[in-house]
Amino acid sequence: MIPNKIVTYLDELIPDPRCELNYNKDYELLIAVMLSAQTTDKRVNVVTAKLFQKYPNLDALANSEISDIIAIIRSLGSFNRKAINIKEIAISLKNHGGSVPNDREFLESLSGVGRKTTNVVLSNLYDVNVIAVDTHVNRVSVRLGIASEKDDVYMVEKKLNKFFEGYSLNRLHHQLVLFGRYYCKAKKPECINCHLKDMCKYK
Repeated sequence: MIPNKIVTYLDELIPDPRCELNYNKDYELLIAVMLSAQTTDKRVNVVTAKLFQKYPNLDALANSEISDIIAIIRSLGSFNRKAINIKEIAISLKNHGGSVPNDREFLESLSGVGRKTTNVVLSNLYDVNVIAVDTHVNRVSVRLGIASEKDDVYMVEKKLNKFFEGYSLNRLHHQLVLFGRYYCKAKKPECINCHLKDMCKYK
C-alpha cells in the first residue's frame, strides 16, 4: 500500500510532470542535462538559450571555439570542463549519425555523460521506463525510507526500481524531482500539509 499511497499523492500534487529544461532538438536535451549538474534548471535554461542561438546545429557546435562556449556558460559550475564536454558531445554525435540514439552504452561513453544523464535522456526522448537519481530524488528517497543515506546513487536507483515495480518510473522521476524541488526541499521542507509525513524520516 505504501508505494500506491506515494504514487496517488504525487499524481494529485503533480498531475502533469515534465522536464523543466528547455530544448527543441534531441542533442539540446542531452547537453542541457549534462550542464545541469551542480546547478539549477532555471540557470541552465538561461545559458542554453544563448548557446543554441549562437550555435544552431551540431556542425556549429562541433566547430566552435572552447573559449566562446566558456564565455556563454561561465555562470555555471565547472564551466571549463562542461565547455569541453559540449564540443566533444557534438563531435561524437556528428560522427554517430547526427542524432541521440536509444543506446545506453553509447550515451554513457560521451564526455560528461553518466547514468543519471542517460536515464533522463532515454526517459524523455524514448519513453524508456527508467528513473534518474538526482539530488532531489535522492533526498526524497532517503526521507521516505526507500533508501539509506549511505547508499550511492546507483543503489538508490535499484531500490526505487524495486519499490515502485509496476509503476511508470519515468513519470515518477519527474514527480519526485519536482516534489523535492518545490515541496520536500533541502531547507525548510513544507511538511505541515504533506500527506506523506507519517512515513517521512526527516527530523
